[in-house]
Amino acid sequence: MRVAFVSLFAPGHGDTPARSRTRRIARGLAERGHDVVWLCARWWGGDHGAFEDDGIAYRSVTVEPSPSAFAARLPLALRRVDPDVVHAVNTPPTPGIGAAVARVLSRAPVLVDWWRDHPADSRRRYRLLARWADTVTTPSRTTKTRVREQGADGEDVRVIPESIDFDLVESAGVDDRFDAVYARRLDRHANVETFLLGLAELRGRDWTAAVVGDGPERARIESMASDLRIDDRVSFLGDLPLRERVELFKGTHVAVATATWETFATDLLWALACGCVALVEYQADSSAHELVEGRRRGRLVTSPAELADEFVAVGDLDSKSIEHDFASYDHDAVLDRVVDAYRALSDQN
Repeated sequence: MRVAFVSLFAPGHGDTPARSRTRRIARGLAERGHDVVWLCARWWGGDHGAFEDDGIAYRSVTVEPSPSAFAARLPLALRRVDPDVVHAVNTPPTPGIGAAVARVLSRAPVLVDWWRDHPADSRRRYRLLARWADTVTTPSRTTKTRVREQGADGEDVRVIPESIDFDLVESAGVDDRFDAVYARRLDRHANVETFLLGLAELRGRDWTAAVVGDGPERARIESMASDLRIDDRVSFLGDLPLRERVELFKGTHVAVATATWETFATDLLWALACGCVALVEYQADSSAHELVEGRRRGRLVTSPAELADEFVAVGDLDSKSIEHDFASYDHDAVLDRVVDAYRALSDQN
């Protein structure tokens, strides 16, 4: 199968969760022998318009990352590639709209992978993209709801979650220094306060906790732990290599997710696969609750006091270092779902 990825920005412009997701899918397809071309604005040096890396053929549609110029030149670029399916991203929306318009010439169906809306993008163009795409994939039901609000037909929207390396989960060692862990980038959405306030309610109990991640809010969060007089039992570990994070998850009983905004709670997914019991604070702009709904080893909370109560309550649950139910989130298993979406489009075309 020949797949053309349409994304104005590539990871070479700067990595983001959405670009990492796109690159992971593209690499996985290339490793399976599919013909993968990534149409983007040029981010590499020199005057050559194309090169190949990890089985992906990168081709520049424009030198500068101008959405309108990119969309104008995209139909000819797609005609040259002659793909079986076009895999576009939702932001900025203009290139994806260009791919949908180019369908008249290329006849290739268009799948749009919708990570999140960017506040700087045109709302009207998002609505056009949602309606004109043949299929939309989203990482969560929360995002699916928002895409439907943009005008997409619910039957044309598939949830394809983020993925993990389950082989790493099975092979990694165990770091059992902590009873509870919070893991995420420490930005303005992190809301580590709920985690720390919940722990502070349990000063009289014996526990240790870790905060994994770094970001602009780290100093303020560390200061809060000191003000709450729990800084002697909360370790701020900063960013850890993936294997070290997995080892820590495998040895920790409880993972807590309290962020106010989360397109997909990838760190929580890793923790659940590593056997953690999850305590998740429900937030309207976070999809984290979707990973624990209906699961015995997951609890939803709405306040620090509830978090503290549940932390005590789940102490009776057995400790695990692997949860095999989450093998369905392995990279290969999730990539199968992407390929199934492509084939469904091809069958309809």
